[in-house]
Parts: sequence; structure tokens; C-alpha cells
Amino acid sequence: MTGAEVRKLFLDYFEKKGHKVISSSSLVPQNDPTLLFTNAGMNQFKNIFTGVENRDYKRATTCQKCLRVSGKHNDLENVGRTARHHTFFEMLGNFSFGDYFKRDAILFGWEFLTEVLGLDKDRLWVTIFDDDDEADGLWRELTPVPPERIIRCGEKDNFWAMGDTGPCGPCSEIHFDQGPGIYPCPDPDNCGPECDCDRYLELWNLVFMQFERDASGTLNPLPKPSIDTGMGLERITSVVQGKLNNYDTDLFSPLIDFTAKMAGTGYGAAEESDVSLRVIADHIRSAVFLIGDGILPSNEGRGYVLRRIMRRAMRHGRLLGFTGPFFHEVAGVVISSMEESYTDLADKREYVAKVILHEEERFIRTLDRGLQLLESEVEKVEAAGTGVLPGDVIFRLYDTYGFPVDLTADIVVDRGIVLDEAGFDAEMEAQREKARSAWKGSGEEAVSGAYRALLEEGKRVAFTGYDFLENYTEVSALIVDGAIVNEAAAGTAVELLLVESPFYGESGGQMGDTGVVVGDGFTVKIMTAQKPLDGLIVLHGEVTEGTVSVGAKVHAQVKSGERFATAQNHSATHLMHAALQGVLGDHVKQAGSLVGPERLRFDFSHFAPMTKEEIRKVEELVNVWAAKNEPISVSEESYDAAVKTGVKALFGEKYGDKVRVVKMGEVSAELCGGTHASSTGEIGLFKILSEAGVAAGVRRIEAATGERALSAMWANEDKLDAVAAALKSAPEEAAERIRKMQSAMKEQEKEITSLRGQLASGTSRDILSDKREIAGVDVLAARAPVSDAKGIREFADTLRERMKSGIFALAAEADGKAVLLVGVTKDLTSKVKAGDLIRPIAEVVGGRGGGKPELAQAGGSDPSKLDEALALFYDEVAKKLG
Repeated sequence: MTGAEVRKLFLDYFEKKGHKVISSSSLVPQNDPTLLFTNAGMNQFKNIFTGVENRDYKRATTCQKCLRVSGKHNDLENVGRTARHHTFFEMLGNFSFGDYFKRDAILFGWEFLTEVLGLDKDRLWVTIFDDDDEADGLWRELTPVPPERIIRCGEKDNFWAMGDTGPCGPCSEIHFDQGPGIYPCPDPDNCGPECDCDRYLELWNLVFMQFERDASGTLNPLPKPSIDTGMGLERITSVVQGKLNNYDTDLFSPLIDFTAKMAGTGYGAAEESDVSLRVIADHIRSAVFLIGDGILPSNEGRGYVLRRIMRRAMRHGRLLGFTGPFFHEVAGVVISSMEESYTDLADKREYVAKVILHEEERFIRTLDRGLQLLESEVEKVEAAGTGVLPGDVIFRLYDTYGFPVDLTADIVVDRGIVLDEAGFDAEMEAQREKARSAWKGSGEEAVSGAYRALLEEGKRVAFTGYDFLENYTEVSALIVDGAIVNEAAAGTAVELLLVESPFYGESGGQMGDTGVVVGDGFTVKIMTAQKPLDGLIVLHGEVTEGTVSVGAKVHAQVKSGERFATAQNHSATHLMHAALQGVLGDHVKQAGSLVGPERLRFDFSHFAPMTKEEIRKVEELVNVWAAKNEPISVSEESYDAAVKTGVKALFGEKYGDKVRVVKMGEVSAELCGGTHASSTGEIGLFKILSEAGVAAGVRRIEAATGERALSAMWANEDKLDAVAAALKSAPEEAAERIRKMQSAMKEQEKEITSLRGQLASGTSRDILSDKREIAGVDVLAARAPVSDAKGIREFADTLRERMKSGIFALAAEADGKAVLLVGVTKDLTSKVKAGDLIRPIAEVVGGRGGGKPELAQAGGSDPSKLDEALALFYDEVAKKLG
């Protein structure tokens, strides 16, 4: 039985038991600021468990893609070295939302394992929470598991919680006995599921969701007891296939075999190469799915985790003998084996490969620079005779260049150097603290408790804004300073909920509407509208007149000019997305957007700055399509049907079963909940204002439409007119006039350089008359007749030629700063180095410096002490020459 078959059997079994099969959510959690990555099957159902959200089903089953990179069971350095450590894994789960509870959960679990998968009943053990007598009784009643194989455990092992707060409850775990004598056990006579020897393998965790733990630690009963279960696909597949190591299953073996063949080795040839093959097999799965869900390698947040995972795998590729890119090729094997279960991967094959190849090429350069840094630091340690590589150096190699600590240790051990591990640990802890503050879960603010309470009370808002910009309705709720209130007086900042609202709540990259809400004797100016939860549109405003109260009849009106301008920009964004794919390639994917009345901002995946020609071509396409004045149609379809017809679904977006499809002729079709123009002609003129990089592999375009685009073009014309006026030329002649001026300036610079050389030659002869002899060496410390850093270097070159053999220091003041330069002729660098001489004199002028043995330069903040620094120079040379 293959891993894919186990996955399908699980979902089919629970579908027959009345569960709705729900697609895996993204690895990027939605509406959950507590999570960095999706790490369990229940993440996408959290709001259902807490009673905030209702759906049209009470039972669900999923195969959820998950990622864990920290914690007891997911130490990155253990991946590849143990049988079951993984970064990416798939979690099989069945869920009940106030429907069935412990009885059916236990019955389903036992039936699936023993009857569907055919596991040996005599090898299954069960653990339960200490005081869960109900679960104990049900296991005895419903299954043939004898009492001696039902083990009670404490909260540490058998009480599940997603984090410090949130849904939680007692759990029951099903374990599989892999047999005696396979793993060494410190206490074989008392070995059982609670033992750490690995004989008893936890397969399935049945969580009996009864509570929600709040910030104070109090356990509050959930509205309806529910079930959350999780079983790792990799682990159950290893048992079904009779393997003691997850990496020996068919979920990993194609990846390992492919990589081994490329490397010219075989799995099993040597333990160290086997570790590298397993690391690559695990990490490529994480990389493919993270990139597929819109994450790109970077130096912060989720992108930083991806980069760490990828670079660790690439470093193991170097250990296998790869000197060039290879990792991107393994990605194709992952996609081929997974695309049947995760259909969106097929369309992302080229894009994923390009992202990985780009990062590989970057890391190849980084790896070589890291080795150079390590060699340089080792030389310093050897010269100092300390025998210890500093912790900050180890951390820099680890963090910037992707060198795990064990790699650094392996390289330096043969040279008799040990690592400052305590110093490294301190740097790591500081980095973790920085990372914790940077990782903001889904990137969204935590949802206010007031919003959740209103939703629980049924205060859902009906959105009328697709068809109307104003309507008569009533106030359903008011919030002031986070508290639900009955009224708010003039001058109060208020959050307002209406029964029906024409205001679009900020979502999908589109900014919220502005406008006014007017009632009998009061007015509320609306600054923005937000959509913190599905079903809620919250208007943020200020009471400018009178007192607004809950239940008041009102007239709500959106500012029509701003809404129309926003619609122009939003529709243009769709056309531009299509144009970018046409001009740059299918790898272009939306990575973020912001649409407002003034302009649009669009982030997209691409690996190089756009050329002027490419920008012009995109502008041309959008303007041509807009001029055709094609109708913009909107329809509601099922998600599956829409995607099958080729409609674009965006990375990281959360879609329901029913989706809104926005089509613009034959050019563009996207899933979108935003507001749009009625035809492409309403977009008007389209103009790209800027194009720049915002992260590795991500570019950003800012553009404008209609009157804003025209204003931008007029502004550019005004700038050109101003330049032409300053040059005293016509606008069309300005560029040629500037080219002639630049040519004249270059000729003048050449003449200045020649004159400086002549001056330096004569001055150097005069200065040399002040040289001293120290220990048989000519030494000079003097002010240079220059006023910038470039001039002092040129003067030093002339002085070195005339000096033939000697040591000199030059000083100058440039732009109010001190400039120092030390030179040592080649024949003397074995006795003294320029860098050693410049450091103490640089401190005198409040600076620091360094350089090569022959030449070193420094800057300082206090030029008044240059003469003092030059005087000290003679003393420093005397010390070095002994």
C-alpha cells in the first residue's frame, strides 16, 4: 500500500461516515496572529471550535499540509539524523463540531486502523488522560484492547493544547508496538507507550475538545464538545509498509533515489551521505510547499525559515559533491508525486523551480564567501594563540552563511581550535528573541473580543455595496475603546455596525470605503471600513454631530468619487496582472496588493528589474485592453468549477465553496471579492509610476489610472520643463545638452587630476625632507596638501614611489572630518603592517580604520587632533620596529 493510497483510504473512509472532505489550508495561517505556520489539522477550524464561526457541516476530514521548525520534536539539526524528525509533514484528521464525541471518535479510529488498514490488534496500545474514566470505559466497551494495554498518563502527555491559549482538552493516543529488541531500552521490563525508547510508536491522537484556555489560564467549557484528531501520514505509512524509518517509505524514497543518482552514490553507502540524502528529501518538500503557498526566501519572518531550510539542504548537497545547482531539480520529483493530491502544484512547477534555482545561485556565492570568512577568522585565532573561535563568528557563519555549528566545528577541529559554544548560544538566544518579535503569525492583528461577541450574538452585516452606494438601514452595534456600548456622543471615535451596509470592508488588498452615516439629529463621518471577521463590516468613524445610538434609523452613503477611483485601480490591477504574465512569463504570481483611490500597488514574483521596454509593453497592453471597453462581468460559481476553467486563484487567499469570479473579456478571469468598474473603458488612462524590488524574487509596481495617471504625466512634463529652463534649452534638446555638459566635465576632471599629480610630485619632494630614521627605517608623518580621501590616496601613491623603502602616515581634513592613511613599502610588511599602525592613531581622532598590510585608511570625527595623531605615529612605529 502506497502513502498516496493510505491518504485516499483515510479521506474516503471518513467521507462514508458523513464527513465533508475539506482541502488542506495554506501553510500560511489565515486570521490567526498566534501562528507562524499551519502546524496542525485543526488550525483552519479554530473559529468553529470556539463558536465564533458556523459552517454548513458538522463533520469534516482533511489531509493538512503542516510545517514545524522548532520545539521538542522539530529541532532542525535532528532532521535527517532520526527516523521521524521532519519539517514538512501531512496530518490526517477527522473533526466533529458539536456532533459526535468520544464514543464515535474511538470507534472510528479503531475501525480504520484494524479493518481498513489491517493493523494487528494485538500490537495496538492506548493511552488516556489520568482522570478520564469515560474514555477508559469506552475503550473497554468498544474494542478488544485489554485493560493492561490502556495506560493512564498525566497532562504533559495526554492533555492537548494548541498553545498557551485556545482550544484544549484531554486526549487518547493510539500506539503501535514495533516489537522487542529493535530499539535499546534502559528498562525493558517496564517498557510501554510512556517509554522514550521508540518501541511504542504513537500513531493517532484523539483530542476530546472540551475547553478553551484564556490568557489567565482558566479553562472555559466550549459551547459544544468537539473532536479533533491527528495522525501523521508519514508515520502511519511507515507502519503499513513495515518500515522502521519514515525515510524508507515511498513518500521519501523517490526523492532520495533521484538525489543519490545525481550525486553518483547510493542510499546506504555511508551513514554521513545517508544523512545528507534524508535532509535533502525532507527539506525539498518544505521548500516546494512553502513557495507554492507564496513564501519566498528572505531574512525575516517566514521567508527566513524557508531560507534556513533551503540552505541547510544545499549545504548537504555540497557534502554529497554537488558544486552547482541541484536542489531545484529535486523539486520536480516532489511535484510529480504530490500533484494528484495537491492539484495547484502542477501550475506552479516552473515558478517553484525558478525560485529555488535563484536561491541556489545566491547561496553558492554565499557559501564560498563564508568559507573565506572562516579561514580569515581561523588565522586570527591562530595568530592570537587563543585556540577558541569566538561565538559571534560562529553565529555569523550560521546565520548569514548557513553554516550549522557542526560544520564549523568539523572544519576547525584539525587545526586544534575549539568553539565558543556559550558565546554562540548567547547570540542565538538574542536572534530568537528578535525573530519572535518579527514573526507576527498571519500578519494580521488579533481580532477584538468585541467583534467575536457581536458575531456570536448574530450581528452579521449584509453587504449591499456591489449594487448600491447608499441605503437606509439601522445601527446594530456600537464599539468605543474596545467596549460594546449603546450610544456615542459628538466628538467620540466610534466603531459602527449596520444591519445592511454599502461600505466595502478592507479585504483582498482593497482599502475600505469612506463616507457618512446620518440619522435623526446625528452624523457620523466614516474614515474607513474594515472586515475583521467573515460576516462583519465595521465602520470606523467619528460622531461629528449629535448622539448615535443602537437601533437608530440611518442613511448610509459611500463617497462615490473615491469608490469609483478605487474600482478603476482594482480593475486595472487585474489587467496588469495578465499583462505581466504575457510580457514576463507564467512564473509571475501576485504576492500582495493594495488598491485605493489614489493609486494601486502590486507585488509580484520576478527575479530581475523590469527593463524600460518591458514596462512600456505592460502599459501598452493595459491601455489597449482598457480602450476596447469590454464589459466586466461578475458571477458566483463553485470554487472547484471556477479553478477548473482556468480562473486565477491567488496565493494565500482563503476561499469558500462559493466564489466570486471577475472576468474582463478574454484577457482576465480572477477570483475576487472586490469592487470593479462596469467596463474596461472606465479604467481610463493607465500609467506605471515606479517599479522596484521589495524582497528576494519579489518586485513591486505602483501605478495610477484615470485622472491620477494624467496628473502624474503632467507632473513629469513640469519636471522636464524645469530642467530645460535651467539648461536654457527646449525640452526636446535637454538630454543632448546634458550629455555635452557631462563630456566637458570629464575633460575638466582629467585636467584637474593631471595638475594634482604635478602638485603632489613637487610637494612629496618637500615633505620627504622631514622624514626620520627609526631602527634604520625611513619614517614620515605629515599632513597631505589635499582636501578629500581620493586626493590623499593619490598623494600616497606618489610618495611611495619616491620613498622607495619606508613607512609613512598622511593626514588631511575633508568635509569637517579627519582622514588618515598609513603606507608601508612591500619590503617592510614582514616587520610591520599598515593596519596595526593605523588603529591607535585613528582612536586619537575619534575613529577607526583598517586595510591591507601595505595600505590602511581611517576616518575620524575630530580633525583638530590630527597633529596629535601624527606625533603618536612615530612612537607606534618605534614600538613595532623594536
